[in-house]
Amino acid sequence: MPGKNQDMAAAYPIRPISDEEFGAFYAVIEHAFNAPYPTDLELRHEMGVFEFDRSLAAFDGAAMVGTAAALSLRMTVPGGDAMVAGVTAVATAPSHRRRGILTSLMHRQLADLRERGEAVAALFASEAGIYARFGYGAATSDLNLAIRRGEGALPARATASGPQRLRTAEPRDATAGLAKVFESVRHERPGMFARDDRWWEHILWDPEHRRSGRSPQRCVIAEDDAGPRGYALYSVRPSWGDDGIPDGVLQVRELMATDPAAYAAIWNDLLSRDLVSEVRAVSRPVDEPLLYLLADRRRARPRLFDGLWVRLVSVPEALAGRRYSCPVDVVIEVADDVFGENAGRWRLRAPGRPEDGRATCERTSAAADVTLPVQSLGAAYLGGTTLGALARAGLAEQARPGAIAALSGALSWEPAPWSPTIF
Repeated sequence: MPGKNQDMAAAYPIRPISDEEFGAFYAVIEHAFNAPYPTDLELRHEMGVFEFDRSLAAFDGAAMVGTAAALSLRMTVPGGDAMVAGVTAVATAPSHRRRGILTSLMHRQLADLRERGEAVAALFASEAGIYARFGYGAATSDLNLAIRRGEGALPARATASGPQRLRTAEPRDATAGLAKVFESVRHERPGMFARDDRWWEHILWDPEHRRSGRSPQRCVIAEDDAGPRGYALYSVRPSWGDDGIPDGVLQVRELMATDPAAYAAIWNDLLSRDLVSEVRAVSRPVDEPLLYLLADRRRARPRLFDGLWVRLVSVPEALAGRRYSCPVDVVIEVADDVFGENAGRWRLRAPGRPEDGRATCERTSAAADVTLPVQSLGAAYLGGTTLGALARAGLAEQARPGAIAALSGALSWEPAPWSPTIF
């Protein structure tokens, strides 16, 4: 509905903000998200990674009534890296809901991303029902785990050949070692974002007002003579029941390891801590190895949530910019209500081995083998959502028998995509 969008843009003009307007920008977000934290501290924290030239604000006269922003991120994709627009700070003032402001902001932002030449956008959805209409698909899934005392014993074989030692450290003092482990893991798993010094500062920020009664953030490192092989960032909320029995909760914020032995050693340490009745871990990968180490995986009480949402801003560039698990030659017909440039038929050809060259994706007039909306391509892009599942949900169709299976197999990737860095 171009006419309606143009009317909205005229009623609520959109532009980037200046440094001096960041307070008003953040105020819109505070009201929209019912933020409980001290404004001044949060403002200074957010400015550490904020990019003013990538901000957008909608105005009603002089009043700021809508916001959106993007971050310049480097994300692991199957077989390599890609520059990605990390969409964030999307909010509408409560007084101006249901007026098309969010739609205008999202369409303007997508147009800006395309003009910048960015092929992929990604976001975390505050409400999962919002972003499909703008072409985003849920590309990763996360698990939340809760393991009670006595239910997390690991088999002796898992820890028999662990690292030489575990040690505790102040997270900020250990950043160089953490970064080395993180980067090693990142290169293997799609969906993870590279971290520079600004992002490590952002991740390790631990003000008291965000702790909710928990201890300061702490760190345990698994290492040998060659250096760190794994780490966990965690905090503990101490508690005792009326019966005097310890009832503390240990919350794992992030756990990374370069090998199975270091991984098992860290989990074994956390799951056997004194004065702790439950260990919780949030936003873990859907293929979490701990589920296979526990004698009874039900005791991890896994709960599934959507994680990263992906939008292909340029279908041919995005599909040509990743590797594929097996050779594929298929014609895909894409429907895209926002970008006419994406709509139509594309021939994707990819070798199965990196040494045989890169994939190509070119417009074609040949008959389509697979027809799907751009949301389904975004969901499958990182290799964790199968096209077969989307087809069974009516979100992809095949005209040639076996085409869905062939494309789904090529798009799939090991390990499953995961994004522990929430923005």
